[in-house]
Amino acid sequence: MEKIINEKTLLGINGLGRIGKLSLWYHLLSRSFDGVVINVGREVGKNLDDLIQTISSDSTYGLLEHFLYGHSGRKCKFEICDRENFSIKIDDYPVKFLTTDRNPMDIKWKNEGVSIVVDCTGRFLDPTVAANHQSGSVQGHLTAGAQKVIVSAPFKIKNATIEDDQNFPTFIYGINHADYNSLKHHIISAASCTTTGLAHMINPLLEDRETNNILTASMSTVHAATNTQSVLDSVPAFGASDLRKNRSVLNNIILSTTGAAKTLEKVLPQIISFGFMADSIRIPTSTVSLIALNITFNTRLDDNGNPVINAEYIKNIYDIMANGPQKGLLHFSTKQSVSSDMLGYNAAVVIEGNEIHTRTGFIKVPAEMLEAAGVKNAQNVNLPVTHAKIMGWYDNEFGSYVNSLGRLTEHVASHLG
Repeated sequence: MEKIINEKTLLGINGLGRIGKLSLWYHLLSRSFDGVVINVGREVGKNLDDLIQTISSDSTYGLLEHFLYGHSGRKCKFEICDRENFSIKIDDYPVKFLTTDRNPMDIKWKNEGVSIVVDCTGRFLDPTVAANHQSGSVQGHLTAGAQKVIVSAPFKIKNATIEDDQNFPTFIYGINHADYNSLKHHIISAASCTTTGLAHMINPLLEDRETNNILTASMSTVHAATNTQSVLDSVPAFGASDLRKNRSVLNNIILSTTGAAKTLEKVLPQIISFGFMADSIRIPTSTVSLIALNITFNTRLDDNGNPVINAEYIKNIYDIMANGPQKGLLHFSTKQSVSSDMLGYNAAVVIEGNEIHTRTGFIKVPAEMLEAAGVKNAQNVNLPVTHAKIMGWYDNEFGSYVNSLGRLTEHVASHLG
């Protein structure tokens, strides 16, 4: 964890949904900030006690005290400092709630002394929209006094230009976060949970001289349910194009889409050259998802006529990276795991080593095709290619995404002026 160099740094969190709440839990663990100010944007329950109960337990991760201290028997100490202003301490760590403003430009970040805001609402995804837009804008956080804003979702900019991508970049901790420039980057995206896991899966392959010659790739994420889905069947909104989103999340496997491939291009632009497809399959579990990566390499044969790229070669790549450059973010496992084993697991992705499989075949390239490409006196060629299937677990809520988001937030804080 990078040391926060400022004398006093307060973190703002906008939104108390799944990512907002778990971000609070993360910072209660790391304590790299001097306190957290959470903008809920509305009143919760009947009083402050109801709000405290809301943040002190979770249906997926259990009680906050178990999250922080395991089953040691130690309890969390909640101290109400100012009931009227929703100010409390959790084990002596200052936490304050704001309940009046939903438009970012109206939130009292400056009054509260907040330097960095993590926007976890999922609402303000176009950073090019003016701060005073009637529906609100992520730029409003800067107007309200924040120095930096991190959005916990991919940006959605209509007709985005190269300049937009440069001014509002996407960073994933451990992949490209070192490219962050505090002098020019004021609003950034922390991508998505799936893109975070996928980036850490594919980066080792791009770094290796044998596997970086990729022909094509695709992935499917078998993804846990999210709050965007319907608990029971509901009536689609006017103009809805995908009726499956309104079907019950409790008892269906639902085919869906994901923007992970498009977002990955912003983090690892090398993939643009070979193209990448992605889709999502929603299943009725509360968290932990699985990436099934299908990837085809140009390969070469060794002196014995065997392909250089095989399952053992790929396993070795991941093992080396997991104990080297991506240590603590990428984990290589030879255990036979199931999804519940990964609940809260602190890794961007866990490679399921037993489920790496390869098959090598040959692409027949006729002489006439080579001659049409400018090769003189060409002959028929059989090109060896290796197809690989690689599985990677990621806890799409706390373990993978919120941990990665928290580390990125700390990195940004360490570069405040």
